[in-house]
Amino acid sequence: MAELGPVAWPPAPIRTERLVLRESEARDRAAFIELFASPEVRTYLGGPRPREELERAVPERPGRRPGLFVIELDGAVIGTVTLDRRDAERPGHLRPDAGEAELGYLFLPEAWGRGYAAEACAAALDWFADALPGEPVVLCTQTANDRSMRLAAKLGFTEVERFEEFGAEQWFGVRSPVTPSG
Repeated sequence: MAELGPVAWPPAPIRTERLVLRESEARDRAAFIELFASPEVRTYLGGPRPREELERAVPERPGRRPGLFVIELDGAVIGTVTLDRRDAERPGHLRPDAGEAELGYLFLPEAWGRGYAAEACAAALDWFADALPGEPVVLCTQTANDRSMRLAAKLGFTEVERFEEFGAEQWFGVRSPVTPSG
């Protein structure tokens, strides 16, 4: 993934009503392994990875790169939110040179259904809008992923196109300039 650009990283931790978005630390390694090994989390992302493989592959300080926020609730990691440059080789782009900022997120199943993903993603998008004003953000999800489709709409993403990738129909959207309320 390409760098985000001229953005100071890491930012100071971002605090929302219930969450803290911060840079990854060594103590987050177990949560990263859990996210990637979870069949529920990985349903629309190619399935879970073997825990033994993750134990070997996940670095001591996972996810230490610009654009990756660890999401903490009451001191415990519940997920991650990422803002990365979309790979030019993949389908779905707004501009010919590609490289749009793309929102991604992973949350542990016990954090689902409580609005944490919407709260964390909105905070990350606000940070990004301040860091790189006027730059669009895209999102891609499987149309079969109802939760992700609802979150995209709640966050103000509108459909640009649909295409087939990874053997499934994908929804590709861009964040509209007006932030939705609620």
